[in-house]
Amino acid sequence: MKKYRKMLSDINAPYLQSLMKLIETQSKATLAHWSIDYARENILPIYERVLPGDERPKNALDAANEWLAGKVKLPYVKNIILNECHAAAREAEGNPIAQTVARTCGQAAATIHAPTHSLGLALYGALAVAYNKLGINASWDALVNVAAEECAKMESALRAVAVKNEPNPAKINWNC
Repeated sequence: MKKYRKMLSDINAPYLQSLMKLIETQSKATLAHWSIDYARENILPIYERVLPGDERPKNALDAANEWLAGKVKLPYVKNIILNECHAAAREAEGNPIAQTVARTCGQAAATIHAPTHSLGLALYGALAVAYNKLGINASWDALVNVAAEECAKMESALRAVAVKNEPNPAKINWNC
């Protein structure tokens, strides 16, 4: 069985560096809302098409929104992320599109806990879009080109909701 990449790997790529610099200027709440909303609107529909009826990635995004609204506690959300959404990703081994989407949703939801997870939106989500658009057997260079375009869309979406001169930017230590 062919091994497929599960995420983008060149953290020094200009499109990732640009996004990371913008992420560093925003609050944890802004990053969480952006990650969750972008994943729900642009990435989750791919999963729903590929694995209809499996709502575990959606449940993680919903639970994270409930936490942001003050309706549930963090352990509740973490349980759904770890035991539902990440389980969906593990079970999708052999289905790179579903797997990258599930990982994207898990990372986006986990942004409520750690703002560095917002980068997972790009690392997994952009590749999910590329796989969906070009197919899983496309060349890595072609996939990266589509992923770079998607990262630019992600950055544009974050710029649209970014707080100018954010007084409380998230404290981010990129351990990449």
